[in-house]
Amino acid sequence: MENNNQPTLGNGKICYLEIPALDAELSSSFYAKTFGWNVRTRGDGHLAFDDTVGQVSGAWVTGRKPATDPGLMVYIWVDDIEKTIEAVIANGCKIVQPLGMDPGEKTARFADPAGNVLGIYQEPG
Repeated sequence: MENNNQPTLGNGKICYLEIPALDAELSSSFYAKTFGWNVRTRGDGHLAFDDTVGQVSGAWVTGRKPATDPGLMVYIWVDDIEKTIEAVIANGCKIVQPLGMDPGEKTARFADPAGNVLGIYQEPG
């Protein structure tokens, strides 16, 4: 889903993520296929992304240690967590914390192509 609206601007807003990658092409393909992120090439030639609602952007960064142990956790909002878990696996990555491990929440965690651990979140109800 592409959003042509401008992002909401405001003091304190999280706006940009740098995601460690061993191979930026492989990581960008995974996120585009799994979450529908818009992948683009920046003016400097590096791959970048915009999330599906055009509110957060970022890039894949090589030469940086992947975040393989949960510390600061980033969760990606999804409409259907079960289908997203299937997509994570179908696109070559693994679930490292299954659905149901956070009581009262619909969350899971996955390791991306570089081994970064991120979360998946579905709004209850």
